[in-house]
Amino acid sequence: VADEPDRIQIYTQNLRYWQYKGQPVLLLGGSKTDHIFLAEGLKEHLDEIATVGANFVRNTMSQREGVDLKPHKRLPGGKFDLDQWNDDYWKRFANCLQWCHERDIIIQIEVWDRFDFSREHWEISPWRPQNNVTYSGQETGFASAYPIHPWRDRQPFFHTIPGMERYNGAKSDLIRKHQEQFVERMLAESLEYPNVLYCMNNETSTDPRWGQHWMKFIRKRAAQKGVTVYCTDMFDDVWKPKQSTKLRLAFDDPKMYPYLDVSQVNSRTFNEDQWNNIFWIGQQREKHPRPLNHTKIYSDGQFSFGTGTPIDGVERFWRNLIAGSASVRFHRPPAGIGLNDTAKSCIRAARKAESRIPLWEVRTAMNLLSNRETDEAYLAARPGEKYLLYFTDGGSVALDLTRHSRTFDLRWIDVSSGKWGQTAALTGGSKVTIAAPGKAGWVATILQR
Repeated sequence: VADEPDRIQIYTQNLRYWQYKGQPVLLLGGSKTDHIFLAEGLKEHLDEIATVGANFVRNTMSQREGVDLKPHKRLPGGKFDLDQWNDDYWKRFANCLQWCHERDIIIQIEVWDRFDFSREHWEISPWRPQNNVTYSGQETGFASAYPIHPWRDRQPFFHTIPGMERYNGAKSDLIRKHQEQFVERMLAESLEYPNVLYCMNNETSTDPRWGQHWMKFIRKRAAQKGVTVYCTDMFDDVWKPKQSTKLRLAFDDPKMYPYLDVSQVNSRTFNEDQWNNIFWIGQQREKHPRPLNHTKIYSDGQFSFGTGTPIDGVERFWRNLIAGSASVRFHRPPAGIGLNDTAKSCIRAARKAESRIPLWEVRTAMNLLSNRETDEAYLAARPGEKYLLYFTDGGSVALDLTRHSRTFDLRWIDVSSGKWGQTAALTGGSKVTIAAPGKAGWVATILQR
């Protein structure tokens, strides 16, 4: 078990960011899949991720793969035994943890994904009574099919905690027994590593008591191991944050939710509307400052739930950074750009920006911009010292340097290529017009000379 100071934890000098191995760290990511531990060619893909400057991956504990990649052992007759494990599944998980650790990649685990337990995925699930030798439908109350979209929360799998709406006494307790065995098996591998964050669910619409049970369970096991871990949940309705009672619950309970995964803010809304949502979330967390994580930024496919295009994804990536987010990761295809060339350039550009202006040293400062069109530009700054200015698609704005009569050095970064651009000197003492070198995304890093 790694020493406590080296583990991923909240940065002591700025509670909105993470630190790892005692140093502040900005988490950037993109990958070809979410259940990354089951990916073929994983070691090479992790090398590819690290080479572009990314250090953050999402890992759903997937139960949706083919019958040979389930967590439980499949018996010769074709059915599963929920009291035995599939060694291949868990060996892949152990390898992923080790290889991420070797590359200083932070891995955010999602313990449960509602999509794994409904529709076509339920048909081949080890948890479906017809597919295992461990229990029956009568013993658990499980139906043979759950054809409705899982956001409707009809699956009793997610109601096994006493007090929940569909909690069903001994039947739910039997399911939870095997759920706890699964989580125990996961923790037997993951608690050994310092580079792991825990998120209970993928975009859950279930009663928060479900996720809270698993956060308490994981923290208790971690404490028995002598380590501290960070757990949270991801709520589906964060795309409309002002109306989300679950997000409000998380805002008001920093002990239960020491960081917030707000990935769903990256769906359904675009342009300045998306900015308004993430900026509002950033304002609300100031009562109890903590990291905002985006383990998925929708960025392709133009699906009906608002994934948008690659351009939308890049813009969301940068707006989230300017708004003070601690992690940003492009969602996998087809609803995201994963780690394609656009994503790689964007990540390289962000690392260049960070090399001149660490994000934990600046705060959102939109009040310093004028002559700005809607969604044209976004600013984070430490006034008088450093300014990080992002243009979505070229343009020009006025930056207020009235109170700072000194010289500043500007260096451009081309978001599309991830390369450095032109340099210039700015003279303070007034509002200075700054024009991007061209169309598409550009970042200006401005430092006091």
